[in-house]
Amino acid sequence: MVTSPVRAVAPSLGLSKVVDGMPLGFGWQPIKLPQTSLLGTDGIRGRAGDLLSAPLALQIGFWAGQVLQSQTFLSGPVIVGQDSRNSSDMLAMALAAGLTATGLEVWNLGLCPTAAVAYLTQACQAVGGIMISASHNPPADNGIKFFAADGTKLAATVQAQIEQALRQGQCSPFVQVQNNAWGRHCFRPELVEQYAAFLQQPLPAALNLSGMRIVLDMAWGAATRIAEQVFRSTGAEVIGLHGVPDGDRINVGCGSTHLEPLKAAVQNHQADLGFAFDGDADRVIAVDAQGRMVDGDYILYFWGQTLQQTQQLPDSTIVSTVMANLGFERAWQQLGGQLVRTKVGDQYVHAEMVQRGAKLGGEQSGHILCHHYSMTGDGILTALHLASLVNQSGGTLAELVDQSFQPYPQLLKNVRVDDRDRRLNWHTHDRLQQAIAQAEAAMGDQGRVLVRASGTEPVIRVMVEAAEREMVDSWTDRLVEAVQTYLVA
Repeated sequence: MVTSPVRAVAPSLGLSKVVDGMPLGFGWQPIKLPQTSLLGTDGIRGRAGDLLSAPLALQIGFWAGQVLQSQTFLSGPVIVGQDSRNSSDMLAMALAAGLTATGLEVWNLGLCPTAAVAYLTQACQAVGGIMISASHNPPADNGIKFFAADGTKLAATVQAQIEQALRQGQCSPFVQVQNNAWGRHCFRPELVEQYAAFLQQPLPAALNLSGMRIVLDMAWGAATRIAEQVFRSTGAEVIGLHGVPDGDRINVGCGSTHLEPLKAAVQNHQADLGFAFDGDADRVIAVDAQGRMVDGDYILYFWGQTLQQTQQLPDSTIVSTVMANLGFERAWQQLGGQLVRTKVGDQYVHAEMVQRGAKLGGEQSGHILCHHYSMTGDGILTALHLASLVNQSGGTLAELVDQSFQPYPQLLKNVRVDDRDRRLNWHTHDRLQQAIAQAEAAMGDQGRVLVRASGTEPVIRVMVEAAEREMVDSWTDRLVEAVQTYLVA
């Protein structure tokens, strides 16, 4: 490994300056940045070539390199991984150029799940990690996710430092390499096999899934690298869907947000269960033998029961988000547990888990965190554990679902709002707030409303949940119309 000498930075690095509020650096024209924050609930995400261009990625790499080095005493590399999107190579090379300009060594894993970056960042004593992926978004989008040296998502305050440095064109509290101390770029795909071995370590030593037929929908994305390999090593019969990397088709009509192909395959092949991953494999949704969706709420309930029975769930607490179904919450309370809700985003779930000392948390969308095994969401790890729980139960996933809880009717609709400032400031619109208040008053304690701007897509999400389906449908339609009227028209 190459380590580079550093020195205290001068007030200005001389590599970038600000022109009309836009950073200018490395010989390029000014980059126009949005006035609202670049950072959403999961790093930076946007249309590749538009917001996420090579010049911007280079500067993000440079300033991120400065900040990451200021956060740790380690002198290791930066771990970089990517999903299968066509723009991922471009962004990876640009980020690497910026990172090596700060004296850091870059270890490029190539195609891999997001959780591989998180695990290897910690295991290799890296100064940080970066994953290039837009998760479940369509192929034209991409994103940049940051990890701290311990393998957790980089804290929002630290990400804000990167953005501030990018905007100001200077970062005086940090470090700068000497002019002759450049980093190196190394392609290290073999490290992903270490991650694959790690996935099976926490499973029961005698786990044998022989006799189980499992369908895996890998969404043409990062899961294609190792998911089938890992499941076959347990003895399971594996049927793969969308199992090669394809940047043109990643997430298109498949994966965790489009379950129809998985449901059909599970029933056509008479499989025991199936799993659908998203583009970077940090989330998973299951399907039982009857073709029913088994989302993150069910997974948390099943895993929570197992940990509770073995006294491995402190205070019988599960941390989830405001999206968690009321049926799940009330069923968990009947088992003597408590459900703590956070804002949407696995980083918020993780932060609350750390604060409370909780060991299990996650999101309805399939991001599951079990701190007994990993500090970040991992779709493949979660799928292995759910298959193991089904195996140990002596029954089927369908039977576990039947014995669990009845979810309240819940409807989520997305309204596209391309104007970024209007979208992120939706809560300041008085007439929209009045419409939401009217819905809440009408439903009382029989339902709830959640309206929020997505942190990963250019949409406003409208969710209504109630005891009666008619009430859900009616108020969802009325609130969607209000968003379209006040924010889109």
